[in-house]
Amino acid sequence: MKPAPFDYFAPTTLDEVFELLSKYGDDARVIAGGQSLVPMLALRLARPEVLIDLNRIPSLAGISEDGGTLRIGAMTRQARALASDVIRNRLPLLHQALWNVGHPPTRARGTLGGSISHADPAAETPMVMMAYNASMVIAGKDNERIVEAGDFTLGTFETCLEDGEILKEIIVDAPRSDEGIGFAELSRRRGDFAMVSAAARLRLNADGTCADAHLIIGAVAPVPLRCDAVAQALVGTEPTEQRLREAVGLIDLDSFSFDNPEVSLAYRRHIAPTLAFRALAQAAGKASGLHT
Repeated sequence: MKPAPFDYFAPTTLDEVFELLSKYGDDARVIAGGQSLVPMLALRLARPEVLIDLNRIPSLAGISEDGGTLRIGAMTRQARALASDVIRNRLPLLHQALWNVGHPPTRARGTLGGSISHADPAAETPMVMMAYNASMVIAGKDNERIVEAGDFTLGTFETCLEDGEILKEIIVDAPRSDEGIGFAELSRRRGDFAMVSAAARLRLNADGTCADAHLIIGAVAPVPLRCDAVAQALVGTEPTEQRLREAVGLIDLDSFSFDNPEVSLAYRRHIAPTLAFRALAQAAGKASGLHT
């Protein structure tokens, strides 16, 4: 199929973007990498009258670090982030998750901000940003505001972006160097949409007990699920295999809601604890290695 007709604009400044959004309102859509929007246009699931391309605004892309705080432009390509030494060394969970995002051609065009703003429940980037407690810089014509990652995604393909706003930048405080991370995902083929995914962070005390833990599960509900009960159960205990299995037993399976003929709700509830265990076990193992 072919997209429905639309007017195309390629502004070179943010001021131009906001003028176009103000002029066309709900009739306009912003395009970043286009790896999600273009197929929707082709299938006519999206039919904007105006398309505003952000690719010619250099200030929206880039990765920088200042005093342990990383700032990632929303138009930063996924491939560039994956190849970045800063991301690999300072945000290893993001680096690991990006290997599961699509394939090299899609990562070459796809952007971090585009994925986050698209808010696909199966996407890896939004759940990782929640795991890192990242902040989203949202820009409008007259002001900017900062929203925590956990408050940015409201539901399936739904964010807190208001009319005339775009995601400008992601801010992440780099975690301590002695933290271990883990990521596990199940899909039909590598690069396909996740059926279930799990992202974990874990840090140990000097005596080998858990000092801090985070677990996020994706692709099971309209928003990534933060499993605080699991994390709290691990703190103060030694993350042995038995203890990890006991902790993942606290996952609130009733909060899972996705059910379809391809991947049933029952199957997601069955496989999620296994993937959560794998992610936490990876994180614990890496934390142990860093601690010795």
